[in-house]
Amino acid sequence: MAQVDDEFAGAAQVPSAAGHRERLRKRLLSGGAEALADYEVLEYLLFAANRRGDTKPLAKALLARFGSLARVLEAEPAALAKTPGMGEAGAAALKAVALAARRMARSEVVDRPVIANWHALIDYLSTDMAHLTVERVRVLYLDTKNRLVQDHHVGDGSIDEASIHPREVIRRGLDLGAAALILVHNHPSGNPEPSRADIAVTLKIAEAGRLLGIAVHDHVIIGQGRYVSLKAKGLI
Repeated sequence: MAQVDDEFAGAAQVPSAAGHRERLRKRLLSGGAEALADYEVLEYLLFAANRRGDTKPLAKALLARFGSLARVLEAEPAALAKTPGMGEAGAAALKAVALAARRMARSEVVDRPVIANWHALIDYLSTDMAHLTVERVRVLYLDTKNRLVQDHHVGDGSIDEASIHPREVIRRGLDLGAAALILVHNHPSGNPEPSRADIAVTLKIAEAGRLLGIAVHDHVIIGQGRYVSLKAKGLI
């Protein structure tokens, strides 16, 4: 009987999955932004796809594979699926969070003068681009009050005249009735310092814009944890 009692006592010391989830929930609701570690955030997000099982091993495996919470959330579903135990429901739960983050950041930019809300603009661009594994080129077209008219995804690939045509950039601005624009692209390496091609294309677009009445306010290069403004560097 003593042996049986000992076994029951040992079992009682093992935290149940339900109890663990409840403790995470309470810490999340009461502890603020730093209440949970990155793997615990992923654990909690994955609860939606796995209502009873232990999601901690999968959360840690995802972090080990992709390197950071941000990279996990921005990973393509096909890449997520390569981690054992990751199904469509789990991938959808993570992608929904990434989508919500982008829309929250965008809401701080839309209908406001972007030049006067520069930090909000950088947050918006960084949320969307800092952890991309490909180089992406965008043009933000602005009206006379520097409000966003259109956030145009030009394409993916190195920024040069083969991928971004100065005349096409300005022509689209004319079609939209834009008064100004901001060029944006990211460096997947994480280092946002401009290349010669970055500078050369920027100057050609700025010259074309001057001729047709569209100002090029800046060219922003997004890296990991920092960015570079070509205007701030005196390159425009």
